Amino acid sequence: MMLAALIRKEILALLRDPHGLAALFVMPVLFIVIMSLALKDYYSPSTKSLAYAIVNLDAGPQAQTLASQWRTQHGSPATLPADWRAALLSGHLQYVLEIAPDFSTAISAMSTPPGVKAHLLAEPGLEHAALRSIEAELAASTGELRADALQERFMGLTSAGGNSIRKLVSAERVAASVRPTAVQQNVPAWLVFGMFFVITAIASLFVQEARDGTLARLHTIGVPRNIQILSKALPYLAVNGLQAALMLAVGVWLMPLLGGDRLQLAGIHWPALLLMLASISAAAIGFALALACLVRTHAQAAALGAMCNILMAAIGGIMVPAFVMPPVMQAAAAFSPMNWGLEGLLQVLLRDGGIAAVLPYAARLVGFAALMWLAATLLFQRRMK
Repeated sequence: MMLAALIRKEILALLRDPHGLAALFVMPVLFIVIMSLALKDYYSPSTKSLAYAIVNLDAGPQAQTLASQWRTQHGSPATLPADWRAALLSGHLQYVLEIAPDFSTAISAMSTPPGVKAHLLAEPGLEHAALRSIEAELAASTGELRADALQERFMGLTSAGGNSIRKLVSAERVAASVRPTAVQQNVPAWLVFGMFFVITAIASLFVQEARDGTLARLHTIGVPRNIQILSKALPYLAVNGLQAALMLAVGVWLMPLLGGDRLQLAGIHWPALLLMLASISAAAIGFALALACLVRTHAQAAALGAMCNILMAAIGGIMVPAFVMPPVMQAAAAFSPMNWGLEGLLQVLLRDGGIAAVLPYAARLVGFAALMWLAATLLFQRRMK
């Protein structure tokens, strides 16, 4: 009865702050929508829609063939401006393919001459993956032209494009049922961030109860410390559950309506997903309780809560994917609870992982939650003395 009454008190306190409660749901949803749309083409960069121009300084046959093939693969080029370098700097052109005057001679030469004969110049803001994709296409096309030229020169045979290597190679991600997309990456990332966002809410409520004497009165009538802490944790487990359901629903139903990809949940291992969500929630609430027992003012709760959230998100691969970080930062990411939660969710949502795959991540999160619960109990005991 005592625990039920305290839980009811916490729920009423939550409902009295509708703006703070709404922020717990609206903020992560906005992050999912904005980041998923902004990074829609990150995992499959489109190079055919980029505005480009060709500067062909060679009238030889190989140079003409390269320019013709490039038009076929990438669409018609833009009209070359008089000052095309300025157009690149301003972003009006995404890239320019410059073919050197001796390109055809170099392609047909017996040994490869020094110097660059086909040069890609990109505007400063062109995404790195797109630039590397275009560079790889140019290297393949140039290699095929050289093979054709040498075959014709030394064997007298014209291959008519028969030396193309594109039909011999392919690349794809291994995935049994799910294709990696920005939505498939961003929903779990910002879901973890949103669940940890309860830190500020719990800490602020704790400070308010300490200020108005509620904690002191409960202590005076003999309410055990663990019961008080548990009563604060259980309502936020429900809040985290609602957050997770809402954000998954946004990925499945809202993102396609806004022009994004759909979050694929078909075929995933639901018990593993629920285990991860419960573990993340336990870790987030445990950390929030420890922080709440540490701070003394609303300003401290807001500043420290936000700072911890942002630092864990930045280090843990929420804001910037861990795989693009340098090795030192990737090593640091392994110490962030948000990274454990994100990697566990990706095991389920991207890699068809089951209980065995997520158990190491769930164990770390539960261990972290237990450590934080112990810290919260000790800090609360010291605070009430």
